[in-house]
Amino acid sequence: MSTAGKVIKCKAAVLWELKKPFSIEEVEVAPPKAHEVRIKMVATGICRSDDHVVSGNLLWPLPVILGHEAAGIVESVGEGVTSVKPGDKVIPLFNPQCGKCKVCKHPEGNVCLKSSLQQPQGTLLDGTSRFTCRGKPINHFIHTSTFCQYTVVDEMAVVKIDAASPLEKVCLIGCGFTTGYGSAVKVAKVTQGSTCAVFGLGGVGLSVIMGCKAAGASRIIGVDINKGKFAKAKEVGATECINPQDYNKPIEEVLKELSDGGVDFSFEVIGRLDTMLSALLCCQNSYGVSVIVGVPPDSQNLSMNPMLLLTGRIWKGGVFGGFKSKDSVPKLVADFMAKRFSLDPLITNVLPFEKINEGFELLRSGKSIRTVLTF
Repeated sequence: MSTAGKVIKCKAAVLWELKKPFSIEEVEVAPPKAHEVRIKMVATGICRSDDHVVSGNLLWPLPVILGHEAAGIVESVGEGVTSVKPGDKVIPLFNPQCGKCKVCKHPEGNVCLKSSLQQPQGTLLDGTSRFTCRGKPINHFIHTSTFCQYTVVDEMAVVKIDAASPLEKVCLIGCGFTTGYGSAVKVAKVTQGSTCAVFGLGGVGLSVIMGCKAAGASRIIGVDINKGKFAKAKEVGATECINPQDYNKPIEEVLKELSDGGVDFSFEVIGRLDTMLSALLCCQNSYGVSVIVGVPPDSQNLSMNPMLLLTGRIWKGGVFGGFKSKDSVPKLVADFMAKRFSLDPLITNVLPFEKINEGFELLRSGKSIRTVLTF
């Protein structure tokens, strides 16, 4: 029996309050309006950015259905949708690409002007929600809301991928892998034979290492206070790993000594102000490039001495690895299918969707890299 055009009742993980567990609820998911797509979720990853909302570090209107790294199958489409059809395998795009705005038309820009990353907004483009629970509208999260058996997205926030791709793996291309890998190959533009330092060895940090290796870096130094993450970092390409707690001097000093005066490229993949500064300080003062990848805490400022930049350092950031989402996600999936990179090292746990709270505990305790929830 077709569900197209009808309200679907299904399970979702709703966050009602900050710092509280998710509540598995029955929600009603309205059919897609014009230029919208309803997707049946197959797999979704648990990303630190979701946890930043739970902790209050990333401000978002509540109640909300979080989740933004996922893959699924189109259930139905609204009027005027041309890029996907029911039955297509797709990845929802938290960083959409409308294709028409100034940023989308710029060769280097990738944070679309219609993106809710520009202005947090708990709705679809038309200003309304497709989710209802206990008679109340529930907010959407960055165009995706994948912690739900069905979600509705704007057409600009979904892209068709290879029909043969394993969704429980390629879901990571929807955020973590692409964010890290692109930060190295596209944002920093890591060069052959260079020395890189990567702060934070979670799923995104490991993906940065994979990108540095693919770009031909000769030394890749992993930095983390959790030594349990070192073996995996070396497995994906780190040449050495260090723990700041093993030294009685600032980690940037240690890195400068290790790299004969400063690394060529550094990456902050944690989202802390102190490590952002350390990452900047550890790179070579005349030509070093430091990239902010981790999401910083809301409304906090960092003070730094501009002399650090005057000598020639470059300090930059990037969302989604600098990639234009609609253009790049299908290509990255094709590269995965062609075995140009593996996602297996990043997936440490696979749990049924109902165990989402357990998955978040694994993330917070540092016991998992990526937990994938399956529906």
